[in-house]
Amino acid sequence: MGRYSQCDARVSGQESVACLSFALEATSGYISGVETGIRNLKDHLSRYIRRIEAGERISVTAHGRVVAELVPPGGGRHASPGNRWDELIAAGILHPPVEAGDPFEDWPDIRLPPGTAAELIDRDRGEA
Repeated sequence: MGRYSQCDARVSGQESVACLSFALEATSGYISGVETGIRNLKDHLSRYIRRIEAGERISVTAHGRVVAELVPPGGGRHASPGNRWDELIAAGILHPPVEAGDPFEDWPDIRLPPGTAAELIDRDRGEA
């Protein structure tokens, strides 16, 4: 990632495109789109905003960890939780419920007596 941020900060144009393709290959298993650090984002905010307007997704990193994703308004794949649920079902990752209703409806209502976890465990073990 360090090479990419140095490469991206150099110039815009053909060199930047080569650097971008390097970054996409390096992160293709994890993130689709462009990745940049917070400082680089601040230094080149207008350029990144134009890229987002053009439909790109920008992942913002802090210390090598993705902390935010910037996406065009209304263009995000996860516009609402219902849509994501439908996508996961269509992909076969989730399976829709077999029966309608609350799956926890018949479960007993368990209430713990007041006290800290340590006190409850000690009392249960007979150590209190």
